[in-house]
Amino acid sequence: MATPHLIYFSDPMCSWCYGFSPVIEDIRRAFGRALPIRVVMGGLRPGTETPMTEEAKLEIADHWTHVQEATGLPFDGSGMSAPGFIYDTDPAARAVVVARRDGEEMAQAYLTRAQRAFYAEGRDVTTAQVLGDLADELGLDREPFLAAWSSETAKQETWRDYAISQRAGVTGFPTLVAGPNAEGVYGVVTRGFAPGEQVVTILKDWLERIAA
Repeated sequence: MATPHLIYFSDPMCSWCYGFSPVIEDIRRAFGRALPIRVVMGGLRPGTETPMTEEAKLEIADHWTHVQEATGLPFDGSGMSAPGFIYDTDPAARAVVVARRDGEEMAQAYLTRAQRAFYAEGRDVTTAQVLGDLADELGLDREPFLAAWSSETAKQETWRDYAISQRAGVTGFPTLVAGPNAEGVYGVVTRGFAPGEQVVTILKDWLERIAA
């Protein structure tokens, strides 16, 4: 894109990204389609193969408490409570990438829905069943969606997202980048969680500067 836009490096199984989802909605309400948001999957724990230990589950649940305190969003830990649960973020990230083929707004809608399903509803978003259910809820044709999701093409497309994130020097999520300015340069809006009011103010100031 040559016009001003945002690049949102995120992950559907990142708790602080879930906490950041209302901020993304604040941005959309403030700017609408005048400031498009491109979603890029950052790759939190893709390809994980080892089941979580009970100690690891308790540690993550404690981390979620901090996110809940900062954001007020609901959390339900039953999504990872099943014995042998593997915290592999790739299946859900790939689902977002497939949804993105229907446009950036659908990508954001699927990302937000997957986050809510995992964190607030305790659903296992590493499974095809749940990911297909979410696609169906959003009006996507379930069977073609899952066929695309399981394809090698989608897997490669998702790992390209991870590579983009790495090349951009993104080391944590959420990360929000804005650009280009008159010189074609992109700049970081926030690394990690920040309140919606703060982020919207930064973006308004930035847009005023590049329009001057």
